[in-house]
Amino acid sequence: MRVVLGVSGASGAVLALECARALHAVGAAVDLGLSPMAKRTLTLEIGPDAGAELRGLADRVHGIGDLGAAIASGSFPVAGMIVAPCSMRSLSAIAQGLDDNLLIRAAGVQLKERRPLVLLAREAPLTLAHLRNMTAATEMGAIVLPPVPAFYLRPATTEEIARQIAARAVDLLRVAPPAARAWTGG
Repeated sequence: MRVVLGVSGASGAVLALECARALHAVGAAVDLGLSPMAKRTLTLEIGPDAGAELRGLADRVHGIGDLGAAIASGSFPVAGMIVAPCSMRSLSAIAQGLDDNLLIRAAGVQLKERRPLVLLAREAPLTLAHLRNMTAATEMGAIVLPPVPAFYLRPATTEEIARQIAARAVDLLRVAPPAARAWTGG
């Protein structure tokens, strides 16, 4: 089982790292694509070793400009893709089919092949353009999953919050039994 993990430059770099950890935990091979700003955000938000750790959890790391990479083709078998975090620029490009880099192209491939595409859209507040792009992406089959904490689980740390969101994103790919903590009722 192979999954594409795209990382844009939006705030929330910890989500990329937690998604990679969650995918690794279920035995998924990870094809990683990082935008230039994603590399910077990983360092700014997590620290200088974050990028190396993320790349270490991947089976393959693809250059963002490599539109000839295997993940740019629908004939390359993958179970789906997560974009974590997903900037509004990336969401807009995905929604409009602007396959101008590998992250966006790989996302478009998931849509055209009717594979799961989970977008951890990171922005607040939202403009009408953001909402329309979310609607367009959803109408094409993407799952827009804003990284909203599950407060009902009473998380004690930001790490718990990020881990739960990442587990939920991986669960939406349906590549393994659900790992996210579920609401059990009050």
